[in-house]
Amino acid sequence: MHKGSCLCGAVTFEIEGDLRAPDACHCSKCRKHSGHFFASTDVPRRQITIQGGESVTWYQSSEKVRRGFCGVCGSSLFWDPPHHDWIAVAMGAFDGPTETKLKMHIFVADKGDYYDITDDLPQNEQWATVAHPRAAFNF
Repeated sequence: MHKGSCLCGAVTFEIEGDLRAPDACHCSKCRKHSGHFFASTDVPRRQITIQGGESVTWYQSSEKVRRGFCGVCGSSLFWDPPHHDWIAVAMGAFDGPTETKLKMHIFVADKGDYYDITDDLPQNEQWATVAHPRAAFNF
């Protein structure tokens, strides 16, 4: 069981099972939403329970995706395609060890000019492959 929360604790969540390896999205929308690149893991909806959901503010950032943040403290928490069976959860919101490691960078063509990507992980200008859970989105 993996647990997490926003900064103030108004929103908490629990995820059953192992977490998928996260990716780091460098697109301009993720950078604006999170303040830097957005590292997240995709979780099947049936495996996540959210408490304090009334404190989550949802922003429709595109026709296909909404982003969730705590309406009390402002913590970035979720990247949500409502009509799909999964939701992306911000890695920084987890309370303890996740037993995962970043697997790749996506949308590196949009990355900020104030930092370099210095690890040896794959860097993709858009989605990694058409098999990526988010590859169908044009946001």
